[in-house]
Amino acid sequence: MRYQPIVSDLFIQNRLNFTRHLRKCSLAVFHSNDIMPTNADGTMAFRQNNDLFYLSGIDQEESVLLLFPDAKDVRNQEILFIRETNDYILTWEGYKLTKEQAQQISGIKTIYWISEFKQVFNSLMAECEHVYLNTNEHLRAVVEVETRDARFIKWCRETYPLHQYVRSAPIMHELRAIKSAIEIELIKKACSITERAFLRLLKFIKPGVMEYEIEAELVHEFLRNRSRGPAYGSIIASGANACILHYVDNNRECKDGDVVLMDFGAEYANYASDLTRSIPVNGTFTPRQKEVYNAVLQVLKTARNMLVPGNTIDQYHSFVGTVMENELIKLGLINANDVKHQDPDKPLYKKYFMHGTSHHLGLDVHDVGIKYRPFEAGMVFTCEPGIYIREEGIGIRIENDILVTHNGPLDLMQNIPIEADDIERLMQS
Repeated sequence: MRYQPIVSDLFIQNRLNFTRHLRKCSLAVFHSNDIMPTNADGTMAFRQNNDLFYLSGIDQEESVLLLFPDAKDVRNQEILFIRETNDYILTWEGYKLTKEQAQQISGIKTIYWISEFKQVFNSLMAECEHVYLNTNEHLRAVVEVETRDARFIKWCRETYPLHQYVRSAPIMHELRAIKSAIEIELIKKACSITERAFLRLLKFIKPGVMEYEIEAELVHEFLRNRSRGPAYGSIIASGANACILHYVDNNRECKDGDVVLMDFGAEYANYASDLTRSIPVNGTFTPRQKEVYNAVLQVLKTARNMLVPGNTIDQYHSFVGTVMENELIKLGLINANDVKHQDPDKPLYKKYFMHGTSHHLGLDVHDVGIKYRPFEAGMVFTCEPGIYIREEGIGIRIENDILVTHNGPLDLMQNIPIEADDIERLMQS
């Protein structure tokens, strides 16, 4: 992997936290992701299953983790299966993990080759009563391709129909929402790479540059700093394209007088960062652009202060909506009297700010968590208000990543230029 080694203490503690939630005499199973095909003999770049990575640190295909804290043989309490290499694989694909390397990364002592999985699994199924199976239960997930986990679930339930099956996802959603000190440092590293990329763009962007050229500059800066690349599809949206929330074509020329909205973030060690900045292509905002920009920035600053322990996402978004209403009234986009008589289920601000303000951030850019759980120290959220005025061809979004602490919110992107005047000064210098 490009990233520096992560101490195994992280994964050892994560497994301990997970197994504390298991019912007595339970076996939990986690599979790696598949290598996904494209066409002919082509494949996509491998991306590990985040739950397996969270519990083991193993970043390799064809890996399986078994956790059985009540196993009669202590050696079977934690078992990791990895792909056995040979000269052919070495020649065509490169190095794979040895058992010793897998042990060092994960802190797991019992390592088998993946070819031994069914035999070992069968013996453990004779001991256990409950089997925890892993599924993707993210609220936004649309899963149309059968995953390795899904295939295993089907096989396991058919082969062992009398066991009691339980979902791992609720436990993982509870645990992964709170980031440890090591995880926070990894997210900070991703944020620092993103900062370098943004500063690079301030010197690069000018009228006539193509959106995809901006994207190329990002990828260059990510890769040269040990990132695998973007944590998600980068949005480089100039002019009216900025009013398309998930615009990823990135194929338009950035023109004099445009604002370009850039939503991007580096990944580091599988952990995501998520930044949005909206900057003037020619280095100077028009008065109207700056007016809208400063309105969004004011909402961000106010919303950020609400990311504290005890708040809930619904309370938070309701509060942010009220703040946004006031800014939109000042901008002349909505009428104060109309707001007083609006349908509370269809607030007027939604015409210009139609998405949420925050989501969990971690191994997934839209990380897992429990919607109704109050904010707690250790959670990391994005804060990303926006105003999109289609009739004026202006779309402004500003986004930073925020750590919830007992001492108030900590902005993990506080060093990245965000004030309109600072952005203009840096672009013109």
